[in-house]
Amino acid sequence: MSLIQSKAVKIRQVEKSDEAALLALEKASFETDRLSKRRMRHWINAANCLFLVATRNDNLVGYCLILMHTGTRLARLYSIAVDKSSRRLGLGQDLLHEAEERASQQGRLYMRLEVAQNNIAAIRLYKKMAYVAFDTIENYYEDHQNALRMQKRIRYIPENHLSRKTPWFQQTTDFTCGPASLMMAMSSLDKNIKPNQSDELKIWRESTTIFMTSGHGGCHPVGLALAAINKGFKAEVFINQTGPAFIESVRNLENKRILEVVDADYFKQAKKVGAIIHQTDIRQSHIADALNNGSAIIILISTYRMNGKKSPHWVTITGKDDQCFYMHDPDPSDAVQVEIDCQHIPIARADFELMSSFGRQRLRTAVIISRKN
Repeated sequence: MSLIQSKAVKIRQVEKSDEAALLALEKASFETDRLSKRRMRHWINAANCLFLVATRNDNLVGYCLILMHTGTRLARLYSIAVDKSSRRLGLGQDLLHEAEERASQQGRLYMRLEVAQNNIAAIRLYKKMAYVAFDTIENYYEDHQNALRMQKRIRYIPENHLSRKTPWFQQTTDFTCGPASLMMAMSSLDKNIKPNQSDELKIWRESTTIFMTSGHGGCHPVGLALAAINKGFKAEVFINQTGPAFIESVRNLENKRILEVVDADYFKQAKKVGAIIHQTDIRQSHIADALNNGSAIIILISTYRMNGKKSPHWVTITGKDDQCFYMHDPDPSDAVQVEIDCQHIPIARADFELMSSFGRQRLRTAVIISRKN
């Protein structure tokens, strides 16, 4: 019988008065990668996390910190610790189980974590709780240990599957989400293609719209399709409007005229090389069919549901099941996100339907690429 089942321990939401005890537990539990006093205080007060503590006879003996990233159905175990006096009694399992239940009640579909590859006891616990390893991160911890990535579906069955092996690449500028997403898609079809900054910038130069509201222009879907064709792939575009994409975000009349010229040129080039363009909505059935046929897809989303900003953003679709689409996001949205948070992000289909349109004109657009026969 576990501690929680025997009612010897209570699990509750963290309180500000727990700070000193938490810092003492942190110091006793970890030699490296500790939460600092500043970060501990941040998470105690943060709204985008679950921070649970376990008490035994009113003494704090454990905690579990879960990050709840905005706009996704993904939760991430950020840190968990149990006092030496309460170890090997099932408290770690109880804490994580309670966190899973609460995250599930908040609509999260998956729990992810990373664990030191040499931490055999912790890995054994996670496997016992149905976590599945799916990748490693080399040199992840301060002591240079590798981390094992693990994931568990916490809301419904069947067990998660990731249908496409897609390397993740982080965009190296604020404006190259399109090229980064396209490189990930192409590398999933051809292992000889290795995403790199040189190609990222070259693709941006090939596909940029030149202007947007401010700063550098975004990437035109037909421009991205042409870049894929130049790399030896077949490409087809779904775009549900006529006229230049993103022109509503540009106020200057001369800049609007330039966008019109760029748009017309992309369509002219597409006709010459035989790119297929569907001037209609991209439907979820189109995405599912493309994945089933072995194609790769990048799609434009609005980032509003992820970070509160109404920005167009390209991502790579990596898989699907009956409930979700999965995507690689090339741009970590905040300082605490790491690579694991940006890979195969589960997006419930209803949420995806809202995310995959942009602006007042409800622009929906995607590029599907495949190998040439």
